[in-house]
Amino acid sequence: MPTRRVAGWAVMLRVAGLLLLGVLIAGCAGGGLLRGGETGGQLPAGLDRDDLLTDIAACHLRRVAQNADRGATDAVVIAAVERYGFTVEQMIERSNALMHAAAQPNEREALRVLSRAACEQLSALTGITPSLVRFDESGRLDNTWVRVNGEISEGFAEKVIDRLRRDKAVGLLINSPGGSLYEARRLGRYLRSNGLRVGVDGLCTSACVDVLAGGIERYVTADAKLGIHQSKVPDYLSSHEGGQLSVVAAALYLREMGVDDAVALAAAAVPNDSMYWIPLSEALKTGLATKLVSKL
Repeated sequence: MPTRRVAGWAVMLRVAGLLLLGVLIAGCAGGGLLRGGETGGQLPAGLDRDDLLTDIAACHLRRVAQNADRGATDAVVIAAVERYGFTVEQMIERSNALMHAAAQPNEREALRVLSRAACEQLSALTGITPSLVRFDESGRLDNTWVRVNGEISEGFAEKVIDRLRRDKAVGLLINSPGGSLYEARRLGRYLRSNGLRVGVDGLCTSACVDVLAGGIERYVTADAKLGIHQSKVPDYLSSHEGGQLSVVAAALYLREMGVDDAVALAAAAVPNDSMYWIPLSEALKTGLATKLVSKL
């Protein structure tokens, strides 16, 4: 992104971020989620420009709120603003209007519902993956990643989430032999909801694969070793009953993440004391990985 555009976005984020934290600009019209009269770039036939601007502002505000960071936005927001000829000033004005309207209790939930759908709608429109973008205080793009190694044990998800938020990261690099499926899927769902990327450049087996699946974008290097097998069955369940429940839960989680549930079926065929090493070509084909990169 050119330096001038980065600076413009940084200004917009500082202003809109302050709004979300409670500094509402005076003079905005109230009463509902506003639909102004902006004009600008060419849109596809049948697409309402005013509604599009509201979706852009809602998606942006969602990322700011999720991360409690005035320097946060989404890649689809930037893509839509630039593709359809909106200005930074229009973006600020609409974000301002949405926040002013959301000060009314009956409109607050409406904004939450709108913001949840807005990023996906913009993704479908632009062809860009909805993913977290951060700017630092100087207006530069911030590409901080958190690296985590080791077993996925009790409390793992909360610890990693705290680090991601504290370090203002846009992605997670993980190498782990696995561990708790509950912790892995809790972290995976957080990563997906917040538009965070995941990368693996070493060993990632068992529950670690579920963390990888949660990334909005999922990067692997040639050195990545992805391994899967059956989950351990709790003592209070029979091996047959527990095995069936485990496969169903794994398949549903992978579908939720947009990964081919054939990965869960492949894992079910491998005893817990063995390992199936997923070829990287297969990881890419099933969507477990979205891109092979030279390094992370």
